Amino acid sequence: MMSAIGLIETRGLTAAVEALDSMAKAANIRLVDLKRVGSGLVTVVIEGDVADVSSAVEVGRLAPAKTGGELISSNVIPRAHPELKKIL
Repeated sequence: MMSAIGLIETRGLTAAVEALDSMAKAANIRLVDLKRVGSGLVTVVIEGDVADVSSAVEVGRLAPAKTGGELISSNVIPRAHPELKKIL
């Protein structure tokens, strides 16, 4: 069972894809969704063990700068409630 959810929001799809690629290479995580929020904002939602998600988000926070993108926000939710997972 997956026990954590990680989110990274960027300005630009390229920055989001770069963040996802970096996160997937850094830890054992699974992509839940890539949401296009609007106004160029894209949110990457991942899940996995708490340690894997935490390290992946830390790596993913640095990735948008590689493409000239912008990190807007990031968050790790350990032991996410099942109801929260339903909306993601």
